[in-house]
Amino acid sequence: MIGDKGSALSTDGAMGTVDRVVQVQVKRPTAAKTTAGGTPRAKVDAAQVQRTRLQGYRRRKTTNAVMLAFAVLCAMIALLPLFAIAIYVAVQGVSSLNLDFFTHAQYQVDTSGFGVPLGIGNTILGTLLLVVVACVIGLPIGLLSGIYLAEFGRGRFANIVRFVADVMAGLPSIVAGLVGYAVVVAAMGGNFSALAGGFALGLLMFPVVTRATEEVLRLVPTSLREGGLALGIPRWRVIASIVVPTAASGIVTSMLLGVARVTGETAPLIFTSFSNSYWNANPLHAVGALPYTIYYYATNEPDPTYHKMAFAGALILVGVVVLLNLIARLIFRQRVQGRT
Repeated sequence: MIGDKGSALSTDGAMGTVDRVVQVQVKRPTAAKTTAGGTPRAKVDAAQVQRTRLQGYRRRKTTNAVMLAFAVLCAMIALLPLFAIAIYVAVQGVSSLNLDFFTHAQYQVDTSGFGVPLGIGNTILGTLLLVVVACVIGLPIGLLSGIYLAEFGRGRFANIVRFVADVMAGLPSIVAGLVGYAVVVAAMGGNFSALAGGFALGLLMFPVVTRATEEVLRLVPTSLREGGLALGIPRWRVIASIVVPTAASGIVTSMLLGVARVTGETAPLIFTSFSNSYWNANPLHAVGALPYTIYYYATNEPDPTYHKMAFAGALILVGVVVLLNLIARLIFRQRVQGRT
Protein backbone atom coordinates (compact mmCIF):
# COMPACT_ATOMS: atom_id res chain seq x y z
CA MET A 1 0.00 0.00 0.00
CA ILE A 2 2.79 2.29 0.89
CA GLY A 3 4.43 1.54 -2.47
CA ASP A 4 1.18 2.28 -4.34
CA LYS A 5 0.83 5.57 -2.55
CA GLY A 6 4.44 6.50 -3.36
CA SER A 7 3.97 5.71 -7.02
CA ALA A 8 0.72 7.65 -7.07
CA LEU A 9 2.40 10.64 -5.49
CA SER A 10 5.27 10.50 -7.96
CA THR A 11 2.85 10.25 -10.82
CA ASP A 12 0.89 13.23 -9.56
CA GLY A 13 4.12 15.20 -9.10
CA ALA A 14 5.23 14.46 -12.66
CA MET A 15 1.87 15.47 -14.03
CA GLY A 16 2.02 18.72 -12.08
CA THR A 17 5.47 19.47 -13.46
CA VAL A 18 4.26 18.84 -16.99
CA ASP A 19 1.30 21.14 -16.43
CA ARG A 20 3.53 23.91 -15.18
CA VAL A 21 5.89 23.51 -18.17
CA VAL A 22 2.94 23.66 -20.54
CA GLN A 23 1.64 26.75 -18.79
CA VAL A 24 5.06 28.40 -19.01
CA GLN A 25 5.32 27.53 -22.68
CA VAL A 26 1.85 28.90 -23.27
CA LYS A 27 2.66 32.12 -21.45
CA ARG A 28 6.00 32.60 -23.41
CA PRO A 29 5.44 35.22 -26.13
CA THR A 30 6.06 34.25 -29.72
CA ALA A 31 8.08 36.37 -32.16
CA ALA A 32 5.98 38.65 -34.26
CA LYS A 33 5.97 37.80 -37.93
CA THR A 34 4.95 41.32 -38.94
CA THR A 35 5.94 44.82 -37.96
CA ALA A 36 3.66 47.49 -36.49
CA GLY A 37 2.85 48.72 -39.99
CA GLY A 38 1.96 45.28 -41.22
CA THR A 39 5.12 44.71 -43.26
CA PRO A 40 6.54 41.16 -43.08
CA ARG A 41 9.58 40.95 -40.79
CA ALA A 42 11.58 38.91 -43.36
CA LYS A 43 11.31 41.69 -45.93
CA VAL A 44 12.41 44.29 -43.38
CA ASP A 45 15.47 42.23 -42.45
CA ALA A 46 16.41 41.69 -46.10
CA ALA A 47 16.08 45.41 -46.83
CA GLN A 48 18.26 46.27 -43.83
CA VAL A 49 20.95 43.81 -44.97
CA GLN A 50 20.80 45.29 -48.46
CA ARG A 51 21.23 48.82 -47.10
CA THR A 52 24.20 47.71 -44.98
CA ARG A 53 25.85 46.08 -47.97
CA LEU A 54 25.22 49.17 -50.10
CA GLN A 55 26.73 51.44 -47.47
CA GLY A 56 29.82 49.18 -47.23
CA TYR A 57 30.19 49.17 -51.01
CA ARG A 58 29.94 52.95 -51.20
CA ARG A 59 32.51 53.30 -48.40
CA ARG A 60 34.93 50.95 -50.14
CA LYS A 61 34.41 52.71 -53.45
CA THR A 62 35.07 56.11 -51.90
CA THR A 63 38.20 54.84 -50.15
CA ASN A 64 39.45 53.30 -53.39
CA ALA A 65 38.88 56.56 -55.30
CA VAL A 66 40.70 58.60 -52.65
CA MET A 67 43.70 56.26 -52.54
CA LEU A 68 43.85 56.05 -56.35
CA ALA A 69 43.86 59.84 -56.60
CA PHE A 70 46.61 59.99 -53.96
CA ALA A 71 48.70 57.43 -55.86
CA VAL A 72 48.29 59.33 -59.13
CA LEU A 73 49.27 62.57 -57.38
CA CYS A 74 52.42 60.94 -55.97
CA ALA A 75 53.31 59.59 -59.42
CA MET A 76 52.87 63.06 -60.94
CA ILE A 77 55.05 64.57 -58.20
CA ALA A 78 57.74 61.98 -58.97
CA LEU A 79 57.59 62.64 -62.73
CA LEU A 80 57.38 66.41 -62.46
CA PRO A 81 61.09 67.00 -61.65
CA LEU A 82 62.17 64.77 -64.54
CA PHE A 83 60.02 66.57 -67.09
CA ALA A 84 60.90 69.97 -65.62
CA ILE A 85 64.63 69.26 -65.89
CA ALA A 86 64.34 67.82 -69.40
CA ILE A 87 62.24 70.73 -70.68
CA TYR A 88 64.46 73.38 -69.06
CA VAL A 89 67.67 71.80 -70.36
CA ALA A 90 66.18 71.43 -73.82
CA VAL A 91 65.00 75.05 -73.95
CA GLN A 92 68.34 76.37 -72.76
CA GLY A 93 70.59 74.14 -74.85
CA VAL A 94 68.83 73.44 -78.11
CA SER A 95 69.94 76.78 -79.60
CA SER A 96 73.63 75.74 -79.38
CA LEU A 97 73.15 72.43 -81.17
CA ASN A 98 74.51 72.59 -84.71
CA LEU A 99 76.99 70.78 -86.91
CA ASP A 100 79.97 72.73 -85.55
CA PHE A 101 79.04 71.70 -82.03
CA PHE A 102 79.75 68.05 -82.89
CA THR A 103 82.59 68.43 -85.42
CA HIS A 104 84.84 70.99 -83.74
CA ALA A 105 87.03 70.67 -80.66
CA GLN A 106 87.36 73.12 -77.80
CA TYR A 107 90.62 74.57 -79.08
CA GLN A 108 88.88 75.66 -82.29
CA VAL A 109 87.41 79.02 -81.27
CA ASP A 110 85.28 81.62 -82.97
CA THR A 111 87.74 84.35 -83.94
CA SER A 112 84.99 86.80 -84.81
CA GLY A 113 83.66 86.82 -81.25
CA PHE A 114 85.24 86.52 -77.82
CA GLY A 115 87.11 83.30 -78.45
CA VAL A 116 84.19 81.01 -77.66
CA PRO A 117 84.77 77.39 -78.77
CA LEU A 118 82.93 76.38 -81.90
CA GLY A 119 82.10 72.98 -80.45
CA ILE A 120 82.89 70.30 -77.90
CA GLY A 121 83.12 67.29 -80.18
CA ASN A 122 86.37 66.21 -78.55
CA THR A 123 84.59 65.79 -75.21
CA ILE A 124 81.97 63.55 -76.81
CA LEU A 125 84.74 61.39 -78.26
CA GLY A 126 86.49 61.38 -74.87
CA THR A 127 83.30 60.31 -73.11
CA LEU A 128 82.87 57.40 -75.52
CA LEU A 129 86.49 56.39 -74.94
CA LEU A 130 86.03 56.51 -71.15
CA VAL A 131 82.86 54.41 -71.36
CA VAL A 132 84.60 51.83 -73.57
CA VAL A 133 87.51 51.52 -71.13
CA ALA A 134 85.06 51.27 -68.21
CA CYS A 135 83.14 48.51 -70.02
CA VAL A 136 86.35 46.57 -70.70
CA ILE A 137 87.21 46.73 -67.00
CA GLY A 138 83.84 46.61 -65.28
CA LEU A 139 81.62 44.38 -67.41
CA PRO A 140 83.70 41.16 -67.25
CA ILE A 141 84.09 41.50 -63.48
CA GLY A 142 80.39 42.17 -63.02
CA LEU A 143 79.29 39.39 -65.36
CA LEU A 144 81.55 36.68 -63.94
CA SER A 145 80.90 37.62 -60.33
CA GLY A 146 77.15 37.62 -61.00
CA ILE A 147 77.38 34.14 -62.54
CA TYR A 148 79.36 32.93 -59.53
CA LEU A 149 76.82 34.30 -57.04
CA ALA A 150 73.86 32.86 -58.96
CA GLU A 151 75.29 29.39 -59.58
CA PHE A 152 77.70 28.83 -56.68
CA GLY A 153 76.79 31.62 -54.28
CA ARG A 154 76.43 29.72 -51.02
CA GLY A 155 78.56 30.11 -47.95
CA ARG A 156 80.50 32.83 -46.20
CA PHE A 157 82.63 33.87 -49.16
CA ALA A 158 79.57 34.42 -51.37
CA ASN A 159 77.97 36.54 -48.65
CA ILE A 160 81.15 38.62 -48.45
CA VAL A 161 81.06 39.15 -52.23
CA ARG A 162 77.43 40.26 -52.07
CA PHE A 163 78.19 42.61 -49.20
CA VAL A 164 81.13 44.16 -51.06
CA ALA A 165 79.02 44.58 -54.21
CA ASP A 166 76.26 46.30 -52.25
CA VAL A 167 78.75 48.62 -50.55
CA MET A 168 80.44 49.46 -53.85
CA ALA A 169 77.06 50.17 -55.46
CA GLY A 170 76.41 52.87 -52.86
CA LEU A 171 79.96 54.21 -52.85
CA PRO A 172 80.31 57.97 -53.52
CA SER A 173 81.73 58.45 -56.98
CA ILE A 174 84.47 60.77 -55.76
CA VAL A 175 85.91 57.91 -53.69
CA ALA A 176 86.24 55.87 -56.88
CA GLY A 177 88.09 58.82 -58.40
CA LEU A 178 90.53 58.90 -55.48
CA VAL A 179 91.13 55.16 -55.83
CA GLY A 180 91.73 55.60 -59.56
CA TYR A 181 94.22 58.36 -58.86
CA ALA A 182 96.11 56.28 -56.30
CA VAL A 183 96.16 53.09 -58.37
CA VAL A 184 96.61 54.35 -61.94
CA VAL A 185 97.58 58.03 -62.04
CA ALA A 186 100.22 57.78 -59.34
CA ALA A 187 101.59 54.60 -60.89
CA MET A 188 101.92 56.38 -64.25
CA GLY A 189 103.98 59.18 -62.77
CA GLY A 190 101.07 61.55 -62.18
CA ASN A 191 99.83 61.50 -65.76
CA PHE A 192 96.09 61.84 -66.20
CA SER A 193 94.64 59.45 -68.77
CA ALA A 194 91.50 57.87 -70.12
CA LEU A 195 92.72 54.58 -68.66
CA ALA A 196 92.60 56.03 -65.15
CA GLY A 197 89.17 57.53 -65.77
CA GLY A 198 87.84 54.28 -67.19
CA PHE A 199 89.25 52.38 -64.23
CA ALA A 200 87.40 54.67 -61.80
CA LEU A 201 84.16 54.37 -63.77
CA GLY A 202 84.59 50.59 -63.93
CA LEU A 203 84.64 50.50 -60.12
CA LEU A 204 81.21 52.12 -60.16
CA MET A 205 79.91 49.91 -62.99
CA PHE A 206 80.63 46.36 -61.91
CA PRO A 207 78.50 46.29 -58.68
CA VAL A 208 75.38 47.20 -60.68
CA VAL A 209 76.11 44.52 -63.26
CA THR A 210 76.95 41.96 -60.57
CA ARG A 211 73.71 42.22 -58.63
CA ALA A 212 71.52 42.55 -61.74
CA THR A 213 73.16 39.53 -63.41
CA GLU A 214 72.70 37.44 -60.29
CA GLU A 215 69.00 38.24 -60.10
CA VAL A 216 68.49 37.53 -63.81
CA LEU A 217 70.24 34.16 -63.67
CA ARG A 218 68.18 33.12 -60.66
CA LEU A 219 65.08 33.46 -62.84
CA VAL A 220 66.27 30.65 -65.12
CA PRO A 221 64.25 27.50 -64.24
CA THR A 222 66.17 24.86 -62.30
CA SER A 223 64.75 22.18 -64.59
CA LEU A 224 66.94 23.46 -67.44
CA ARG A 225 70.06 22.98 -65.33
CA GLU A 226 68.92 19.55 -64.16
CA GLY A 227 68.14 18.50 -67.73
CA GLY A 228 71.62 19.43 -68.90
CA LEU A 229 73.28 17.67 -65.97
CA ALA A 230 71.11 14.58 -66.57
CA LEU A 231 72.53 14.36 -70.09
CA GLY A 232 76.03 14.18 -68.64
CA ILE A 233 77.05 17.72 -69.60
CA PRO A 234 79.63 19.26 -67.24
CA ARG A 235 78.47 22.02 -64.92
CA TRP A 236 80.50 24.74 -66.62
CA ARG A 237 79.11 23.72 -70.00
CA VAL A 238 75.55 23.84 -68.68
CA ILE A 239 76.15 27.37 -67.42
CA ALA A 240 77.84 28.54 -70.63
CA SER A 241 75.52 26.81 -73.12
CA ILE A 242 72.15 26.76 -71.37
CA VAL A 243 71.86 29.14 -68.43
CA VAL A 244 73.63 32.21 -69.81
CA PRO A 245 72.00 32.09 -73.30
CA THR A 246 68.59 31.71 -71.66
CA ALA A 247 69.16 34.87 -69.62
CA ALA A 248 71.06 36.72 -72.37
CA SER A 249 68.53 39.54 -72.78
CA GLY A 250 68.43 40.17 -69.05
CA ILE A 251 72.23 40.21 -68.88
CA VAL A 252 72.37 42.74 -71.71
CA THR A 253 69.84 44.85 -69.82
CA SER A 254 72.00 44.79 -66.69
CA MET A 255 75.03 45.84 -68.75
CA LEU A 256 73.16 48.77 -70.28
CA LEU A 257 72.05 49.88 -66.82
CA GLY A 258 75.66 49.74 -65.68
CA VAL A 259 76.74 51.89 -68.63
CA ALA A 260 73.97 54.40 -67.92
CA ARG A 261 75.11 54.50 -64.29
CA VAL A 262 78.59 55.81 -65.13
CA THR A 263 77.98 57.85 -68.29
CA GLY A 264 77.21 61.08 -66.45
CA GLU A 265 79.73 60.81 -63.60
CA THR A 266 81.91 63.88 -63.12
CA ALA A 267 83.70 63.60 -59.78
CA PRO A 268 85.89 60.58 -60.65
CA LEU A 269 87.14 62.30 -63.81
CA ILE A 270 88.54 65.30 -61.91
CA PHE A 271 91.19 63.05 -60.35
CA THR A 272 91.80 60.69 -63.26
CA SER A 273 91.26 61.86 -66.86
CA PHE A 274 91.00 65.59 -66.07
CA SER A 275 90.52 67.41 -69.39
CA ASN A 276 91.95 67.96 -72.84
CA SER A 277 90.89 70.60 -75.39
CA TYR A 278 92.22 68.62 -78.37
CA TRP A 279 91.07 65.52 -80.19
CA ASN A 280 92.53 62.43 -78.56
CA ALA A 281 91.75 58.74 -78.89
CA ASN A 282 94.78 57.45 -76.98
CA PRO A 283 93.69 55.94 -73.64
CA LEU A 284 97.12 56.66 -72.14
CA HIS A 285 96.65 60.43 -72.42
CA ALA A 286 94.24 62.88 -70.85
CA VAL A 287 90.92 63.28 -72.63
CA GLY A 288 88.09 65.75 -72.45
CA ALA A 289 84.84 64.42 -71.03
CA LEU A 290 81.35 65.76 -71.51
CA PRO A 291 80.35 65.73 -67.80
CA TYR A 292 83.51 67.56 -66.75
CA THR A 293 83.11 70.13 -69.55
CA ILE A 294 79.53 70.81 -68.46
CA TYR A 295 80.71 71.34 -64.90
CA TYR A 296 83.55 73.64 -65.95
CA TYR A 297 81.50 75.78 -68.35
CA ALA A 298 78.67 76.17 -65.85
CA THR A 299 80.83 77.17 -62.88
CA ASN A 300 84.00 78.82 -64.20
CA GLU A 301 82.95 80.75 -67.31
CA PRO A 302 80.99 84.01 -66.91
CA ASP A 303 80.09 84.26 -70.61
CA PRO A 304 76.43 83.20 -71.20
CA THR A 305 77.53 81.49 -74.43
CA TYR A 306 79.48 78.97 -72.39
CA HIS A 307 76.42 78.38 -70.24
CA LYS A 308 74.33 77.62 -73.31
CA MET A 309 76.99 75.20 -74.51
CA ALA A 310 76.94 73.55 -71.10
CA PHE A 311 73.16 73.13 -71.37
CA ALA A 312 73.59 71.69 -74.86
CA GLY A 313 76.09 69.16 -73.52
CA ALA A 314 73.73 68.33 -70.67
CA LEU A 315 70.94 67.78 -73.20
CA ILE A 316 73.11 65.30 -75.09
CA LEU A 317 74.05 63.54 -71.86
CA VAL A 318 70.43 63.28 -70.70
CA GLY A 319 69.44 61.97 -74.11
CA VAL A 320 72.12 59.27 -74.02
CA VAL A 321 71.12 58.12 -70.54
CA VAL A 322 67.41 58.08 -71.42
CA LEU A 323 68.15 56.19 -74.64
CA LEU A 324 70.16 53.53 -72.79
CA ASN A 325 67.37 53.06 -70.25
CA LEU A 326 64.74 52.82 -72.98
CA ILE A 327 66.78 50.19 -74.83
CA ALA A 328 67.20 48.23 -71.61
CA ARG A 329 63.47 48.33 -70.91
CA LEU A 330 62.67 47.33 -74.50
CA ILE A 331 64.97 44.32 -74.30
CA PHE A 332 63.49 43.30 -70.94
CA ARG A 333 59.93 43.65 -72.26
CA GLN A 334 60.72 41.49 -75.29
CA ARG A 335 62.20 38.89 -72.97
CA VAL A 336 59.07 38.85 -70.80
CA GLN A 337 56.79 38.61 -73.84
CA GLY A 338 58.93 35.81 -75.25
CA ARG A 339 58.50 33.81 -72.03
CA THR A 340 54.75 34.30 -72.01
